[in-house]
Amino acid sequence: MKIRKIIISTLSVLFFSAFTSIASAGCGKLVIAEQNWASAELMANVDKIILEKGYGCEVELVPGATMPTFTSMNDKGTPDMNPEQWANAVVEPLKEAVSAGRIIVANKAPITGLGEGWWITPGTIKKYPQIKGMTAVEILEHPEWFPSKEDPSKGAFVGCPAGWGCQIANANLFRAFEMEKKGWVLIDPGSAAGLDGTISKASDSGAPWFGYYWNPTSMVGKYDLQPVDFGVPYAGAENWNNCIMLPDEQCANPKPSAWTKSEVNSLVSANFAKTGGKDVLGYVEKRTYPGPVMNGMLVYMADNQAKGSDAAIEFLKKHEGIWGKWVSAAAKKKIKAGL
Repeated sequence: MKIRKIIISTLSVLFFSAFTSIASAGCGKLVIAEQNWASAELMANVDKIILEKGYGCEVELVPGATMPTFTSMNDKGTPDMNPEQWANAVVEPLKEAVSAGRIIVANKAPITGLGEGWWITPGTIKKYPQIKGMTAVEILEHPEWFPSKEDPSKGAFVGCPAGWGCQIANANLFRAFEMEKKGWVLIDPGSAAGLDGTISKASDSGAPWFGYYWNPTSMVGKYDLQPVDFGVPYAGAENWNNCIMLPDEQCANPKPSAWTKSEVNSLVSANFAKTGGKDVLGYVEKRTYPGPVMNGMLVYMADNQAKGSDAAIEFLKKHEGIWGKWVSAAAKKKIKAGL
């Protein structure tokens, strides 16, 4: 009888151990890129917490940046995930990698409302209410609304610092829309801090501001920048890639165009799909940050000098109504308990 109890007890322990192994085998070790800008840091750390607490994965975060991360995923199969891949920079190689099965586009739009283009401040609308709803083509008829500091008889359009890709694009669009003839000057803000400084100074003083920026960013969130419709359609990839994005000596006849559409994906490796399993892949597919919420988090990070790991906790505590829809009920319970 005693021996029988020992055998049963031993079998129970073995069964429980086996069951535990099976239960936790749904997700193994995954490597996620934590890229070097705020929204990417936030997303990587939210993914880490959700996958570890909710699905039992073992997650390692590694430093990353747009091109090096993609190249490593494509050539070496690691990291297993890039939460925020700006796809415009890798259009053709990404198509080839997806076709070959090396990379999976798990989420085609992990953040809403993103993109590059031309913006105005709320102070501009307050001073000139008629500008609300006007297109860029219409705004360009009123350079007097944005007097340049150096020459108030000219309208100031704030472009990108020299050396940035958008500096070339804005310079060519400046020519395409014949802005000089219409009374405008293109302002080089000198640096990222200089560009941000023009926005904050104008916003704080209520002065009009018109220029280039991108979203999601803390500046758009903090100062409620308003995007401007160009008033013309996108003039096509041939014009954009083979003229607008090239130095002016290689772009003799730029056509007026809306800014090319920004594509951001969450990419995973073939190993991610296999190791993480269906539920984990399903989480990535559902994970979409509303643009205003993302901008609010970026403002939080900037104002508090918060790291991605700190911001992830803040996001999960503050926005359960959003991330709770990305995960199963069981996972949600575990994640809340683990915060």
